[in-house]
Amino acid sequence: MPTTLRGAQVVLRPTDPSDVPVLAAIRAKPEVYARWRGGENLVAAVREDLADSGAEHLSIEYGGAVIGMIQWAAETEPDYRHASIDIYLDPAVHGRGLGTDAVRTLARHLITDHGHHRIVIDPAADNAAAIRCYGKVGFRPVGLMRSYERGPDGMWHDGLLMDLLAEEITEAP
Repeated sequence: MPTTLRGAQVVLRPTDPSDVPVLAAIRAKPEVYARWRGGENLVAAVREDLADSGAEHLSIEYGGAVIGMIQWAAETEPDYRHASIDIYLDPAVHGRGLGTDAVRTLARHLITDHGHHRIVIDPAADNAAAIRCYGKVGFRPVGLMRSYERGPDGMWHDGLLMDLLAEEITEAP
């Protein structure tokens, strides 16, 4: 059963079907859509994401309102065991440390409660704000993944693989 997690500023709770319209509206914002597309029907895209049984989806709340979603998945092969995180946040709340708080809260949960020793995240290589956010939690660049994902312009773009080892997670300031 998914758990509700409390960060310094945000609450991460299991995503409910009633969150879908709000999450689709956030995904429609140009800054988010550029990174988290999904076609013309974003309500259907969010529902499809939530139907993915290989990931756990948590809505990010701040001040009682849904401001984004964070999800995680695990590689369960014992010799390669680790977790991965993806996140999107409403641009209206960028720059307040809420994304950092959400990522740190989930990373701590994955380390403490799920026993993961390593977590990966893969922002677009040109997404400087996301890279700074993840760096504040302790993620480090591992390498450039060339032509990693297709952008809305139809061209292939680079991604940055970052990872965090359990002992490297930072404390909230």
